[in-house]
Amino acid sequence: MNDSANGSSGSSAGVVDAVVQGIAMPGSVVAKMPEPVPAHRNIMFTWLAGSMASCGAVTFTNPFEVVKTRLQLQGELAKSTPNMVKPYHNVMQAFWVIGKNEGLRGLQKGLGPGYMYQIMLNGTRLGFYEPVKGVLYRAFAGQTGESQQQPRRPIIALNVAAGGMCGMAGAALGSPFFLVKTRMQSASNFAAVGFQHNYTSSVDGLRKIWRDGGVRGLYRGMDAAMMRAGAGSSVQLATYDHCKSYISRNLAHRGFNDNSVGTHFLASMVTGFFVCMVMNPFDVVSTRMYNQKPSAAGHGGGALYKNPLQCFYKTVSTEGFFSLYKGFLAHYLRLGPHTILMFVFVEQIKAFGKKYI
Repeated sequence: MNDSANGSSGSSAGVVDAVVQGIAMPGSVVAKMPEPVPAHRNIMFTWLAGSMASCGAVTFTNPFEVVKTRLQLQGELAKSTPNMVKPYHNVMQAFWVIGKNEGLRGLQKGLGPGYMYQIMLNGTRLGFYEPVKGVLYRAFAGQTGESQQQPRRPIIALNVAAGGMCGMAGAALGSPFFLVKTRMQSASNFAAVGFQHNYTSSVDGLRKIWRDGGVRGLYRGMDAAMMRAGAGSSVQLATYDHCKSYISRNLAHRGFNDNSVGTHFLASMVTGFFVCMVMNPFDVVSTRMYNQKPSAAGHGGGALYKNPLQCFYKTVSTEGFFSLYKGFLAHYLRLGPHTILMFVFVEQIKAFGKKYI
């Protein structure tokens, strides 16, 4: 009797163990239970990590964003002539002029809406990049997952697609904040370029845009921003992914493993250059689409450009092809350190989550 009870008890315990460990007993129908998603790879955690990292990065790089914006708007739709007055001659001179005449507040214009834009853009694209990439790998490559023992074979095309999709989604969500940020950064009482909107704050800007153009006004230029973020994000996330994997595979013996700050730094340096090359033309168009004055018709549209393609055409036909690379150095000085800081920050936040959460 006792033996029977003990046997029954032992059998029950074996089934429980089999369920817990995911090992099917002979003749049983016990299925392997799915492993729980680690907290550091949870979408909410990665979204928060991306938001915090990008906000930390933009605090240091926003001054170069102000310089870039003004260089891109300078001489808008005007043919270059020897006598053309240009208040900003190059990156360093523009930085000095803005700092001297407008102070630190001038160099940090648009930082408030810049934080909100970073949360919407980078929180979304960094938070959802891995889940979207996982879906694409399962759908098109039959790869169901990865582990430290069996890492997933990288496929650049799928990484590019995942990065582009997430970037476009983030740009759409953050478009109103990018709109206000651009207009605040172009405003100057000393050396004005482009149309001057003269917002006193982020809230004042959003209120005036809503009053004059409603929802359409708030989302003017969103299509250009989605092209900009889609191009940049597809290159940035895929290139960073590939560079980090390459460095950790080939330089692990020198201490550059997957979790090394040095690995993240090197991968980010390479990534920043390629992103800037691809993104700058879209960035010029996006800046001009956002900053143009409202249409006299009062329907929330712009007075200079109806859509990004027209902006491309008018910019190149009037100012030449290389006008699409206006502010390139300022863009790289902003984007390079931003990429480095953002990825180093986000990797360290993830490492903290992996260790303590």
